[in-house]
Amino acid sequence: MTRNLLETLLGAIVLIVAVVFLLYAYNASQLGSNAGYQLTAKFDRVDGLQRGSDVRIGGIKVGTVVDQGLDPVSYRAEVRFTVNDGIELPADSSVAVASDGLLGGKYLSLVPGGDVEMLAEGEEITLTQSAINLEDLIGHFIFSQSSSGETQ
Repeated sequence: MTRNLLETLLGAIVLIVAVVFLLYAYNASQLGSNAGYQLTAKFDRVDGLQRGSDVRIGGIKVGTVVDQGLDPVSYRAEVRFTVNDGIELPADSSVAVASDGLLGGKYLSLVPGGDVEMLAEGEEITLTQSAINLEDLIGHFIFSQSSSGETQ
């Protein structure tokens, strides 16, 4: 009887520790954090950008990508993201899909403008730059090199 009670207590302690670890990991990853105000932007392509990707200004994380979908009217990728409270963006700000190194993930890079009017909750940033397709760039480079080599 004592052995069964000891095994039950030990199993309960292991489960409690596992739950505490999962809660800590979830909070540390900031996946549940959507604090701030939400903005949208439309791009021709957002290759590699995912829900939960960073939104950065000058390399500093200031928000998170919340959702992305296809605009049924323009057939452009529509990205919704948050920007932390306390960071006001001028209305003429721009956003680009940038790469975190050669093999790294994608993130949104915000470049604040100079307008005196600020963006509000739910507004759209219209100055956008889409993701660059690395495979296309390499293909153009390779074929342009072989084409220039044949004409000599």
